[in-house]
Amino acid sequence: MLDRYILESSRSVQQRLAQSLLNLGIKPDQVTWAGFAIGMLVLPLLATQHYAWALVVILLNRLLDGLDGTLARLTQPSDRGGFLDIVLDFLFYSAVPLGFALAHPEQNALAAAVLIYAFVGTGCSFLAFAVIAAKRGLQSTAYPNKSFYYLGGLTEASETIAVFVAMCVWPQWFVGLAYAYAALCLLSTALRIHAGWATFASGEKA
Repeated sequence: MLDRYILESSRSVQQRLAQSLLNLGIKPDQVTWAGFAIGMLVLPLLATQHYAWALVVILLNRLLDGLDGTLARLTQPSDRGGFLDIVLDFLFYSAVPLGFALAHPEQNALAAAVLIYAFVGTGCSFLAFAVIAAKRGLQSTAYPNKSFYYLGGLTEASETIAVFVAMCVWPQWFVGLAYAYAALCLLSTALRIHAGWATFASGEKA
């Protein structure tokens, strides 16, 4: 929901940083892999309850995730890069609740499982819409620079990171935050299903 505005407000800063990386000969895929490697450190950090360091890792991962796309647009965006970006993003997102589950299994495991289930819903609806939209040649006007049709919702990357930050700052509230955000994710999934049903209804029998 907030992604578009955050992308617009941070575009100039990201372009300057990306240009600096380009001048050093760094490629977009290298940034993507580096961001993922750093991001996955969140799993052992959360499992061992190093929440402050986990927060740093989350923010670094998101910074690099933005830079790889900006860097790609300064050179030549590729389908391989777009594929890699989205797959590694979903693996990273799921690692955060898993880390909290490992930190306190008896307290956090069920809430973490519910949140990961909700992530499956948002991810599947997101990607399924993109597949059919690509088949029909549809283009997104809200996110024209994405590698595929980017269908937004209530729980986009910005909201997800905001919740992850809150979980790291107040880990004792993980259960409540996880259930609340899972509910929003499931609502976002339902809205995406409705949007897909309405968008793809033309020319097909019910």
